Amino acid sequence: MFYSLRNRLIAFFVVLLVFSFGTMSYFLFNESRSIIRSYIESSALEKMDEYGSYIDMALLQMYDASSLVFNSTETKNWDSALSDPDLPAGEKMLANISMSKFLTTATNNYSGISSISLYRREGVRVSQDNGVVTDASIINESWYRNFVNRGEQWVSSHWDQVETAQLRPYQVVSLLLPIGTFEPLQSRNVIKVNMSTDFFLEPLNRIHLGESGTIFLLDQNGSQILPQEGYSDHTEAVRQVEKLRNDRTEQGVVYVKNEKGDTEILVYKKLKRNRWTLVSIVPETDLYAKLYKLRTTIIVFSCLLLICVVMVSTWLSYGISRPLSRLTTAMKYVQKGDFEKAESHIPAAGTIRSEVEYVTATFRNMVARLRDHIKTEFELKLLRQQAEYKALLMQINPHFLFNTLELLSSLALQRRTEDTVKVIESLGKMLRFSLHITSDLVPLQEEIKYVRHYAAILQIRFGDRLAVSIEEDGGATDTREIVKFILQPLIENAVKYSFRKESVAQVRITVYTGKDLVRLAVEDNGPGITPEAIEQLTAESSALQLDQVLSSGSRHIGLRNVLARCRLYYGRGFTYAIRSEQGNGTRIELHLPIQEGKHDVPGTDRG
Repeated sequence: MFYSLRNRLIAFFVVLLVFSFGTMSYFLFNESRSIIRSYIESSALEKMDEYGSYIDMALLQMYDASSLVFNSTETKNWDSALSDPDLPAGEKMLANISMSKFLTTATNNYSGISSISLYRREGVRVSQDNGVVTDASIINESWYRNFVNRGEQWVSSHWDQVETAQLRPYQVVSLLLPIGTFEPLQSRNVIKVNMSTDFFLEPLNRIHLGESGTIFLLDQNGSQILPQEGYSDHTEAVRQVEKLRNDRTEQGVVYVKNEKGDTEILVYKKLKRNRWTLVSIVPETDLYAKLYKLRTTIIVFSCLLLICVVMVSTWLSYGISRPLSRLTTAMKYVQKGDFEKAESHIPAAGTIRSEVEYVTATFRNMVARLRDHIKTEFELKLLRQQAEYKALLMQINPHFLFNTLELLSSLALQRRTEDTVKVIESLGKMLRFSLHITSDLVPLQEEIKYVRHYAAILQIRFGDRLAVSIEEDGGATDTREIVKFILQPLIENAVKYSFRKESVAQVRITVYTGKDLVRLAVEDNGPGITPEAIEQLTAESSALQLDQVLSSGSRHIGLRNVLARCRLYYGRGFTYAIRSEQGNGTRIELHLPIQEGKHDVPGTDRG
């Protein structure tokens, strides 16, 4: 109960702690986030300035290297030699080798340059270290076509044939310039200066914005220059970058909401040399990871402190509220009918020193007397149900015996000695089975044998006018037990009512044994049962109106008797189904819970 002393004390401390620590955490978190946000913005821009200077230095090297080759006399002589149609092929090769040596020297003068190559339209490539290749497919490279057709001088990270041929496992960023003219479309020669992407990425690995943030380098078209992952994942931030590239601001910080509704911090800086842009996209939660950890620590500490407070308040109220709590719990168990658990929650008898102890002792005595009274009533009910069950069973045996004796009398008058002997043998086995079995349960296979003897008697009685079939399924074994004598009355009814409609009675008995139940079905080709009769049977079975079953006439003995006995023995664990159509026969199914071993008395209220 919430209004108990213990719960009110606990609730007071809980509210006090939650309010105080919650308020402190809220203001501390917000103030810290404002300070960190200001620091992060200025720090990110400073790091971008430093990295921008590094990019300018790298680009300056590439421009200087290309200028050296562009203005060199060696380059002009090489171009003249390869352009002279009268010059022998050997002289042209010597010119290529001489140019390759010059490119080797030029490359070695710059620490950041990976390689320098010259390309001619007719498919000749000259690179360092005597790299001379004649291949028409060279001019079909995508970067070459973009340079000639669109004038794109910068090539983002890609795999270069020169680097691959020299077994260099990295991508490069390239600068392209025409030789001899400023128009790429009119130039016969193109110089390509390569710089390893690692040269650009190495300083980025030392720059950290938050826990995992990094800086992305974009070209003048907004495409990534370096092989970095994660940029395209920030859809809303990428859209904002496209807008920022077209305005006049050189740098800044923008807060963007992503698709999930989380805030992302966008820091950008534009490079003046070649219109490249540095962009950093960091989730706000990433920047404040340590702050979130601090908040989590405060919450965990508050929870631990709250647990301690609850324990202390519980201990303080223990001496006052415990007896009442145990008495309340015992009352709940009494209300549910569980007297054993109720008595286990009531303190043992002792000296009465307070009103609470007096109430507890009185309640203990009341529970004991109530339990004894219910036990007595239960035993009387059990004996009464046993007597009713035996009466129902006695109702079946005389009825069957009288019918069989009448058959024997008729066979004797007809002098059918052989059939008389068969009936006597089957009857003897049935009576021996009835007298031998003293329990209310019998093995399923024994019950089936009993039914087969009964079917044999019926077959002799009706001859070709009767067709009885017994089918077994599910692997029934001798350990499965059911209430005895429940199939024979149903078969007798099925035969009797089938003859009312047809000249030949067809009766089918199906036995199925599953994991948790035994299903018995008797099906005939009789006139069927009316819906009103089925409804009346269901009502009688549910109400367990045994007096109506015991006082009913002979035509009601079979089905009502079986349903009543199964309901008495299995209780709510027993179910049945009646499927019948007027003029199309009836199928009666009994669903019995699996029984193992032997029992001497009915299991009242099973299930």
